[in-house]
Order: sequence, then C-alpha cells, then structure tokens
Amino acid sequence: MTAAPMTAAETRRSLAEEIRVTANIRLPRIVDAIRSVPRDKFLPPGPWIIRGMADVLGPPRYTDDADPRHVHHDIAVAIDLSRQLYNGQPSLIARWFQEAGVAEGQRVVHIGTGTGYFTALLAHIVGPAGHVHGIEVDPDLARQAAANLTDWPWVAIEQGNSAANLPRDNDVVLVHAGATHVLDAWLDALRDGGRLLVPLTGAMSGFGDLGAAKLPPGAMKENMPGAMKAAMMANIGKGFTLLVTRAGNDWHVRPLPTIPVAIYSLKDVRDETLGAALGQAVMSGRLMQITRLRRDRHEAGDTCVVHGATTCLTAA
Repeated sequence: MTAAPMTAAETRRSLAEEIRVTANIRLPRIVDAIRSVPRDKFLPPGPWIIRGMADVLGPPRYTDDADPRHVHHDIAVAIDLSRQLYNGQPSLIARWFQEAGVAEGQRVVHIGTGTGYFTALLAHIVGPAGHVHGIEVDPDLARQAAANLTDWPWVAIEQGNSAANLPRDNDVVLVHAGATHVLDAWLDALRDGGRLLVPLTGAMSGFGDLGAAKLPPGAMKENMPGAMKAAMMANIGKGFTLLVTRAGNDWHVRPLPTIPVAIYSLKDVRDETLGAALGQAVMSGRLMQITRLRRDRHEAGDTCVVHGATTCLTAA
C-alpha cells in the first residue's frame, strides 16, 4: 500500500526536526516557530520556483503543484524571480536566530523583512510579551509583510532603509541583507548587552562569484537566461556573518566563519569602497581576526581591518 503524502503541517514538523538536528538548533522556541508558522502564507501562489542544494550551479525549478507541503523544506523559494529575490533557506536563518540569542519577551529589529515569513518566526519566538519592529526598503514588499503579519499584533512594519530613526532599547538587531559595513543607526538601537547580527558582503576576487567565468561547462552561466544572470550578479553578494555585542560603550565582535552567506544586497546604504576592503579582509583571513568595533574617530592603522568614517572593525 502506498503511503499518503504528508500534509503541510506534518511537513512543517518534519522540517523543524531536520533543522534542529542538522543545524544544531538548541533553542526550543526556534524549532517550535518553524513547526508552527505556515510558510506558504508568506509566498506568492504556487506552484513555486525553488532552489535547493542541487540547484546551486543551475537554473531554479518548479514545484510539482501548489500543495503547500512543497515549500516546507530547507529550500529557497522565489518571491520575485526577475530580481533574484528569494525567501531564503530556513536552516541558515535559524542559525542566525540562535547566534543572536533571540528569546521570549525580547525586543527585536528585523531589517529586510521581505514578505514577512522570517519576521513571523521571530514574532513566534519572542511571543506577545516581546516586540518585533520590521523594516523593508521595497514599498510593495513592506505592504505585503504588514498584511501577512496581522496575526501577530506585537509586530510593526515600517518601509525604509534602516539608516536612521530606528526604535531604541532593543535586545537584537538582525540585518537580513548584505551590508558592506556596520551602520551607527543599528548600534544606537541596541540596549546594553544587545546583539547585532549582520552579513557582510563585498568584492571577493576568486571567491566563486556567482555567474563568474570559473564555473564549469553546463553550469549557471550557460543555463541561466542573460537577464536573470545579470540580476543575480548585480543583487547577490557573498561573505560572512558578524555578531556584534554591546558592553556599555564598548563593542565586541565575533565573526561566524561557519555561517557563510550568498544574500541579496542592502539598498541605499552600501559603500563599495568598504566592500572592496571587506573582500580583501575575507581573502586574506583578516576578517576572522576581528574582535572589536571602534566608534571613535581615528586614523586607519595596522589593527584596522575595515575602516569606515564612523565605525571601524579592528583586529586584536
């Protein structure tokens, strides 16, 4: 007898358990959020365009039909394929939540909400005693996120680029797009002991740039339509994740080398000069030597790894 296909709820439970084990998620509320929040609520109508581990060097593919169980897997799901905009891999974001220490009752700023799925996971984790302030630069996506998140009244959605006027006194600021440097506004939004988690992406020669000529025959550059490849190369950056923790007026930094990213770039607030310096730091290994963030004005010195006008990532 052929077993009946799993329901969407059963697939969510299976996904949560798989991520708990494979991504080593030790915080039960993160696992429960993945188990509880229906991902299809935050996606365009199916069938969906998806990317998994088997699609890294080739074109994306469609799900067989519009059954919601198809999107409750550890895959990226397209929101807007023309811009290469995806709802990303849940295991990666679950790791972010764990590293940032998101917990019940906390205040969280989520920059780059997209259509709101991962914001909903955060809302489930912090619960009604907490608060999530979501920021999305794209007006249409911000409207969709606000509509999708009405079941979580402790979530507020704002359209903007996160460069200024963030709410203060937060436990976590989580940046869900590739930055070239740390913004003052993100640091000012943290209370003492608060954490900033941010993926830093920049120009990295020889780091396997998406669509680069190094890809083998039959890979992405041959199979992908030209406009799609151009959009991917323009919008997607590669890099690593940093965790910044506030200790009074001091800022401790911990690179997370086991969490590399290929992620959509932040709009309006990138500085590609710093992106080039960041790329050099990654390729030389100096990024992994960073231990501190300085906010005092100073001349660039030997310990400065990515030296900006107002924030500087420094090595010991």
